[in-house]
Amino acid sequence: MKNFNPLLFIFLFLFSFQVKAQTISNTPPAGTIRTAAEWEEIQALVVTWTDYKSVLAEIIRYAQEECKVIVHCTNANTAQNELVSTYGVPVGPNVIFKVQPYNTLWIRDYGANTAYINDVDSLFLVDWKYNRPSRTKDDTIPRGYARLLNINLVQTTTSPNQVIHTGGNFMSDGLGTAFSSELVLDENPTQSETAINSIMLNYMGIDRYIKMVTLPYDGIHHIDMHMKLLDEETLLIGQYPTGISDGPQIEANLLYVIDNFNSVFETPYKIIRIVQPPDDLNKYPSQNGDYRTYSNAVFVNKTVLLPIYEEKYDTTALRIWRESLPGFRVIGIDCNSIIPASGAIHCITHSVGVNDPMLIVHQPLHDTYDTANDYLVSASLQHRSGINQAKLFYTIDTTQAYSEVPMTLFNSATNQWTATIPAQAAGTEVFYFIQGIAESGKTQFRPISAPEGYWSFNVLDSGSVITFQQEIMDKLFEVEAYPNPSKGITCIPVRSDVAMNVDLSVLDVSGRMVEQIAISKISSGESRFYINTTNWSAGMYFIRAQTPYGSRMQKLMVR
Repeated sequence: MKNFNPLLFIFLFLFSFQVKAQTISNTPPAGTIRTAAEWEEIQALVVTWTDYKSVLAEIIRYAQEECKVIVHCTNANTAQNELVSTYGVPVGPNVIFKVQPYNTLWIRDYGANTAYINDVDSLFLVDWKYNRPSRTKDDTIPRGYARLLNINLVQTTTSPNQVIHTGGNFMSDGLGTAFSSELVLDENPTQSETAINSIMLNYMGIDRYIKMVTLPYDGIHHIDMHMKLLDEETLLIGQYPTGISDGPQIEANLLYVIDNFNSVFETPYKIIRIVQPPDDLNKYPSQNGDYRTYSNAVFVNKTVLLPIYEEKYDTTALRIWRESLPGFRVIGIDCNSIIPASGAIHCITHSVGVNDPMLIVHQPLHDTYDTANDYLVSASLQHRSGINQAKLFYTIDTTQAYSEVPMTLFNSATNQWTATIPAQAAGTEVFYFIQGIAESGKTQFRPISAPEGYWSFNVLDSGSVITFQQEIMDKLFEVEAYPNPSKGITCIPVRSDVAMNVDLSVLDVSGRMVEQIAISKISSGESRFYINTTNWSAGMYFIRAQTPYGSRMQKLMVR
């Protein structure tokens, strides 16, 4: 061939491949779509290097040990020098500096979300229309890192499929359920809720979209400021002192969720409470204090990066996170500088899932009284190359080696694998985790923190059932209604170690019902109910709680 230039040929070939490989589209891809959960494996964490650099530096310090960290900046050399010289952060091969224009560091809101076709096949990113139209540079950043990582980008930025949204107001369980505040409805006035739900289904595979009332003192109305999904059935919920700040609305929203929705496993959501501390002047948001939060954390594979503020509050928050996620490295990062801007770690980071995910879904075993029968462990495992093996590891002593049990493919249509743990004596705590091995050789644990991390359940003494019920009922009214005597709004705290249904009412001295307070499902922890006694006659009343474990009453005096 005359005038053949091999270098030009190679260039044209690579250029055409790149254009073909990475696309930007306003049309959802064909196939079943699944939006990933934040606890799934990621290949990169993305940040923007501007403002509050001391916080960003600590994020980069630890995140680079788990995955790539893409740092958007105006000058790569300057950003690297600042990290090393000013903040003492070593810059390893996982840190990638990407020069790109930007407006702000709030990349959680303008970044793109990880989704997959057919659960675990082709990775793509979903980019909504950013709710800050003046920040035009921010809105281009998802296109930049999608090209850098050679990932297709799908946008909901044009009519009729436009959705204005922010990442801080979105959480997915990885299996089709998502949570947001009603901000998503307020910011899309030209779209009906039905239309928004349809777009989220078509572009992100969200077939159950739970929306909660916005909070009166959270000016940005992003749910990551007061809640966090820890797994498919566990909600970490920010808690204020009774009647303070956004506490009443958070509790009302939580009751709405647990009364109307179960987890994807058709079980009540597990609730873990974590304090929302006052600021350094001991003020809460309702008193013009900073919106301090311990829910605004980010998963980075086996590490959780958690905002911290003051040791007297941080110690408890760190303990709750570490107990809730065994085996995870939970790192506290001082966020006192950034929290006055109504954001913390989750707000200034975004994650990109791996190209080659293995999805392991398992509902952890609950405590049991069964000491005679083996304990069945069932899990769904998927990988695009297929699953070659699945293994169950268990022990009754985490200082000793785990026993390994091969799992058997029980149902190929649902990708279910099963194995059993031998029956154990009463008083035993069992620890276990699952490993999948794909046909391609890829391996994955669930929990992702295994073998250091695990699930666990207790084998209880069947003779303690009565004691167990008695303990539940004794705790029910552990904190008395207040104020007591009452004349006006009165709080009725109800405590429980288990989720259960409760019928709460007020009776007069003759036993007649004065007010039906609630018939609802309460979560473990403390739930609070309210009555208004302003127009009640003075005298003695009784608050009665009826539960599956029995009934309890307490006196209430009205002035």
